Amino acid sequence: MQTDEISIVPLPAGFERWDELLGLIRRSFAPMDGVIDPPSSAHRLTSLSLEAKAREETAFLATVADRLAGCVFLADNGSHLYLGKLAIDPAFQGQGVGRRLVEAAEDHARELGRTAVELQTRIELTANHAVFGRLGFRETARTAHPGYRRPTTITMRKELG
Repeated sequence: MQTDEISIVPLPAGFERWDELLGLIRRSFAPMDGVIDPPSSAHRLTSLSLEAKAREETAFLATVADRLAGCVFLADNGSHLYLGKLAIDPAFQGQGVGRRLVEAAEDHARELGRTAVELQTRIELTANHAVFGRLGFRETARTAHPGYRRPTTITMRKELG
């Protein structure tokens, strides 16, 4: 697949494919739940909570031939945008979908005058650290979820020029 076949668009008004998007997010996060502790929050999402999240945040969708291939939700934190729920359908992983979604997030941050993009990933997901490192993100913190004595999450940040 060529990356020019990937279309990245803001989540459109009147979007009605919530169940399909929820399925994509769950498929994307499912392999992590056997590796990370505590498990991801994807299994707690519902179509309604996802729709509510989209009203509060900016979302971009990646499609390939009208098939949902990925999504990213962006929360505006004042000086930076936070990338949450970056999800790539397993059928499209390794084909440039995630990179294109991150680029769309960076472009959106610049349009808003934000100076950085930030995300969190689990410590156990070392492949994520490497991918985000290649995209220019650097580790800024390690934190523990409530009730854990060891760090469980890595915060990564990319300063925008």
